[in-house]
Amino acid sequence: MLAFCGQDPCSVDANGRIKLSPRFISDFQTRCSGEVVMHCLPEGAVALYPEDVYLKMRDEETNPAARAAVNMAWRRTMRRFGAMSRSEKISAQGRITIPAGFRDYAGLQPGAEAVVVGAEIGVEIWNAERWQAEILQIDEHFKEKGVRQMYNDLEMEDKEPTPGT
Repeated sequence: MLAFCGQDPCSVDANGRIKLSPRFISDFQTRCSGEVVMHCLPEGAVALYPEDVYLKMRDEETNPAARAAVNMAWRRTMRRFGAMSRSEKISAQGRITIPAGFRDYAGLQPGAEAVVVGAEIGVEIWNAERWQAEILQIDEHFKEKGVRQMYNDLEMEDKEPTPGT
């Protein structure tokens, strides 16, 4: 069965919590016993990842301390990951509390409609309006990419020799 796939509408309660669907709860319980890393994405959503996935995202650099010593952009990346991430536990009822600063960042105020979106390596929690804008942008990107690929294919066909010449 596919893990971390699909999307479910939800709302943010008065305490800043959302309730995950049983499918996503099961995925997290199987993968990490409900212990997750919450991370604010630059796109304006909050991601939940199993800790091992989050650590793999961070482990690509073989010597981060040496790189941080000489690279301001790297320090900013590290700073952002550190400030915009925290460990959380999914409650026995399948709820997760989103800290106030993370809610502000993602537009997930109490009473807001939200969408929990499977991202195959975890889930993302989006303000419903932002999710609609994001999915439209993703669809437009794929359409433009398809058109470019089609034109490239046609250009390659024009350059191929005609049989028998």
